[in-house]
Formats: sequence, structure tokens, C-alpha cells
Amino acid sequence: MTAPALQLKNLNKAYGALQVTKDLSLEVFPGEIHAVIGPNGAGKTTLIGQIAGNVQSDSGKVFFAGRDVTALPVARRAQLGLGRSFQITAILPEFSVLENVALGVQAHHGHSFHFFKPAATDESLNSKARAILDTVNLSHRTDARAGNLSHGEKRVLELAIALAGEPKLLLLDEPMAGTGPEETRNLVEVLKSLKASIPMLLVEHDMDAVFQLADRISVLVYGGIVATGTPDEIRNDAKVREAYLGEDETA
Repeated sequence: MTAPALQLKNLNKAYGALQVTKDLSLEVFPGEIHAVIGPNGAGKTTLIGQIAGNVQSDSGKVFFAGRDVTALPVARRAQLGLGRSFQITAILPEFSVLENVALGVQAHHGHSFHFFKPAATDESLNSKARAILDTVNLSHRTDARAGNLSHGEKRVLELAIALAGEPKLLLLDEPMAGTGPEETRNLVEVLKSLKASIPMLLVEHDMDAVFQLADRISVLVYGGIVATGTPDEIRNDAKVREAYLGEDETA
């Protein structure tokens, strides 16, 4: 059996009396998108933080690519290939689209930032950045100022910057948040094209996108997983419909 790219074992996190994640275990396998859904306050953001390393678990283990990374800091996990996109876009608005991605490539390869000589003037960085922008269908905006992009384009640029780090797994924290229908469709197609080479853990409120993308879905309620299965299994699970899918959920 194929070893999981990411394995969580009995993660727990509490803030005082509030148990945010509770004995939480799941796996993400190579070639799959594993979505985590649940109502607001279910613990999804805390879970992403526990995996990325900026939230320290009270107990439990995080294994990435077969290695116990539970005690490793964010930067070390990123160096090992754990990529992340955030709920709020994290770009350099005064730089061009190409420069944003080229700086991501530069950072990944451990070079210092040469702000007086823009990274995008370095052809070795340029070529890699352009290839990434082509992968995410953003090559037509190469020279645009990042701050002038639409919200959806900024989310795609953020994904491109994450890809510049050559991730072995992506943590996607609500990538569709605030995007319009056309922008969402583009993101869905981009993520579909990437999943064969990069497994993903997807936290997302847009159920249409989740059911289009996910190979498996875990439903998180009050910090614990109440069900895991294929999209069809989750749709037909009475507990899930009662706990989550029947609600009028907003992002």
C-alpha cells in the first residue's frame, strides 16, 4: 500500500477549557486531494496551523513524507516541502507578478534578496517563474503589478508563489474565499491539473468546489472528525447532513 504523504495521529489542541482539535487523525495520499470541511468554529484553521507548525499541538503526531515533523518549526517544515496558501492573500503588491514568483524561486534556493536588482532580471529565476505562471494560467499577467490584480488572480498568484517552493504537499486554506464564479472555475481546473504531482489538504467552504476537487472528504465538527469518505459517501451520510451540509454555511 502507498505510504501517506501526510499523516496526522491523535492531534489535540486546547485553549484553556476550549478543545479546538480532539484526537484528530487523517491521512493524505500521493495523487489525492483530501478536503476538510466543517462549520465555522470547527477547528479547521487551528488544524492547518498544527500541520504547518505555527500552532503547537498539546499532543499527537504529524508525519510528513514518512518523517516525524511534530517538533519542527514552520521554516523547517517548508524546507522539507510543506507548502501553504493562506485565507488572506500574501503577495508583494508593488512588485510585478513575475517578480513575486521569481522572489519565491529565489527564496526557495536560499539566495539573498537583491532588492536593488529585482529578482525578475535574473534569467535563471525568470524562466522558472514563467513556467510556474504558465502552469497556473497566469502567464498573460506576467508584467502586471500584483496589487492591480483581481482578487481571484491574487489567489492564483499566491498559489504560484507556493509552487515556487517546489512543495511535496500543499495546505490550501480556503483558496476560493472571495473569488467570483469564473475565478473559482479557473482555480478548480488549476488544482485538478496539479494533484497528480502534488497531493493537497484542502480546507474550503465552497461545497461545489470541494465536491469537484476532493478524492476524499473529512468532516470536522467541534474539533473532531465525524466522517471521512468519498464525495458520494459524504453526500449520503445522515450525520454529515445533520451536522453540516444542511446548514446555510457562509465563508
